Parts: sequence; structure tokens; C-alpha cells
Amino acid sequence: MNKRRFLLTLAPALLAGCGFRLRGVPTFAFRSLYIQASAGSSLARELRRTLQGAGGSLIVVTDEAQKAQAEVVLDLLSERNERVVVSLNSAGQVRELQLRLRVRFRLRDAQGRGWIEETELLQQRDVSYNESVALSKEGEEALLQRNMQTDMVQQLLRRLAAAHPPAAAAKQ
Repeated sequence: MNKRRFLLTLAPALLAGCGFRLRGVPTFAFRSLYIQASAGSSLARELRRTLQGAGGSLIVVTDEAQKAQAEVVLDLLSERNERVVVSLNSAGQVRELQLRLRVRFRLRDAQGRGWIEETELLQQRDVSYNESVALSKEGEEALLQRNMQTDMVQQLLRRLAAAHPPAAAAKQ
């Protein structure tokens, strides 16, 4: 019994000693953010939901009329889903596809100074294709597209957490 208690006490100490720590809530160098994107952008919707649900002190401004009150603006300049044929079989039928999600964005303050200059992020997934099971492959593609979008949101969050004000603004 004492041996079990000792091992249970030892496990958290070993995890803490190796540097393990839960990711936790991201911290940002800004207090409020407005996301400027096209009206139907599912990426922008998921990013807003993720930021609002993160539990930090960041205020996500959702009303365009209050955009001027946001400390920084995230411009989602473009968001493109691509479906590219990678290989064909001997009969010329599609054998493998590559799904891509390209997002161009920039982060700027209210005065237009760039916190993050225009950047393009890319997510891609390979998927095999077979015409005899086309319906199930469509479902698989939709699932992979959603997965890429979630990964893209996480990548954007990490970029936003690493962003700092431009040097000229930081000195003022």
C-alpha cells in the first residue's frame, strides 16, 4: 500500500521535472481583436469561436461598427480550398488527390502598422481515390477539409500568440 502511494506521488513529480505542462490558455500582446473576413468564411467563424471560448482576457470584437475600438485587426485576405490530381492509373482515371487549404492573412493595429506582415499558410492532405466508392470518398474529403480548417485555426492562434507590436509602436 505504501509502495503504491509512493508511486502515485512520484508520477506528478517526474512529469513536472521533465518540463511537461498542459498548453493552457494562450496569452496575446493585445487586448482586443477584430477579424475582418469575407461574410461566408467558415475559417473566420471557427477562429472567433475558438478565441471566445479560450477563456483568456482577449476581447473579440464582432460588430463591424465597433471595429475602430479593437487594438488589432486580423485581415483574412484569402482562403482557398484546392483539390489537385496527384496521380492517375494506366486507364487515365484519378488515383490520388491532394486537398489544400491556403490562407493569406496579416495582423495590423488601428493605425495600419503591421504586427504580422502578409503571410500565407498552407495545409495539405493526400487522399486516395476510387470511382467505385465515390460517395464515401466525398465524405472523407469533407472530413479532411474540416480537419485542415481546425489545424489552420490552431496555427493562426499560435501566430497570434507570438505576435508583438512593431518596433516603432513599442518605443512610443
